[in-house]
Amino acid sequence: MLIAAVVFAGLAALVHVYIFVLETLRWEAPATRRIFGTSERDARITKPLAANQGVYNLMLAIVTIVGIALSVAVPSAGTALMLAGTGSMLGAALYLAATDRTKLRPATTQGTFPLLAVLFTTLALVLG
Repeated sequence: MLIAAVVFAGLAALVHVYIFVLETLRWEAPATRRIFGTSERDARITKPLAANQGVYNLMLAIVTIVGIALSVAVPSAGTALMLAGTGSMLGAALYLAATDRTKLRPATTQGTFPLLAVLFTTLALVLG
């Protein structure tokens, strides 16, 4: 179970690094604007907000990656960090889905790997 948890946590971290790149480094690029459905004007105006959100996504990915790295050497710390990172990712995806039904697709993209990571991490803890 722990191997599955680590795999899904790693995939979740990669998705959130990608989101960081989009929101922080490529926010005004036409392809990114198409993904997020923003106009050129709106992207220019919201760039600081998007960059801040992108940094949050990067921090969640880093917490998760550190948890993965520690999962062998210090299993309790690694598991705690993996759950903190992926649980926060999942919480954000659930919030997005609950507050804007037009965002179900991005919420699913953002939340599927964290959901599976939380599920398998919890199973690994319960089943020992």
